[in-house]
Amino acid sequence: MNGNATTVHSNVALLSLAAVTPERVTTSAELDARLASTLQRLRLPTGLLERIAGVHERRNWAEGQSFDTAAIEAGEKALAEAGVDRSRVGLLINTSVTRPHLEPSVAVRMHHGLGLPPSAVNFDIANACLGFVNGMSLAGQLIDAGQIDYAVVVDGEDADEIQVNTIDRLNRPGATRADFLREFPTLTLGSGAVAAVLGRADLHPSGHRILGGVTRAATEFHDLCVGSVTGMYTDAKALLKGGMKLVMSAWSEARERFDWSAMDRYVLHQVSDVHTNAIIKAAKLDRSRVPLTYPRFGNVGPASIPITLAHEAPHLAPGDRVLLMGVGSGLNTAMLELAW
Repeated sequence: MNGNATTVHSNVALLSLAAVTPERVTTSAELDARLASTLQRLRLPTGLLERIAGVHERRNWAEGQSFDTAAIEAGEKALAEAGVDRSRVGLLINTSVTRPHLEPSVAVRMHHGLGLPPSAVNFDIANACLGFVNGMSLAGQLIDAGQIDYAVVVDGEDADEIQVNTIDRLNRPGATRADFLREFPTLTLGSGAVAAVLGRADLHPSGHRILGGVTRAATEFHDLCVGSVTGMYTDAKALLKGGMKLVMSAWSEARERFDWSAMDRYVLHQVSDVHTNAIIKAAKLDRSRVPLTYPRFGNVGPASIPITLAHEAPHLAPGDRVLLMGVGSGLNTAMLELAW
């Protein structure tokens, strides 16, 4: 293949997947109310988050909740569901974009909170909204290589601080329409946590096989979406154009190795109506096979794909083919096939 990097797994299964949903609901109407004076001054209508992005609400952590404790809770649930003794876990990967500090890794907090053995390797993988899929792929490679028997991949996201900072900045008298549009995607973000346990398929024949996938990069677009806790600044039009070109290049070239034209589910990274509709149209996907969570949860970064899969799992049947698809700022894309 000319542009795609291809991975094929031979003995890896997804054993469990658990999501933890924040208790506090923040509606898009509430954000409009907090931005009312700015919207009026800039002569912008209310309801843009619902009409353009399709995001009606998102979740935020309530008092006493935090992204890291929620990720640990998700990990506990996933280990219990998988029936895996934590002493046999050989790897923990944290894929959260959210981090309270640069050092040490967020993974050490997760490793300690889950009571994993000292022999379990632990580290962070950061790749914008693709981190969780990348983490699953890397864990799968180590399982295939016989280095480990079990891996835990976790993610916890907290959108509170960045949204508070963004709303405060947009409410300043000097904020312009251009500022609002550049920071509009930040208002679609939501909080949540998720964890997966992966293991050897030969030891768990009832697990969901991870078969393989592709990744592809277009890093010439590395400056189209740049974010930190202070704010996220996005050229939405250029990002959509570059992202669609990247996804469709990877999709077209993947046909040489994989047949993904008739999957039972396409679990996309949850961004907005605009992005979802564009991918469905360009790849000619069956819309009824594309589950959506962003209307209720917003864009939960790298947790979006696994959270959506976790919510869709009760509706999947053994043998169903599932494709995870996402684009991350940078730009990178990844697609990973599962046999349910």
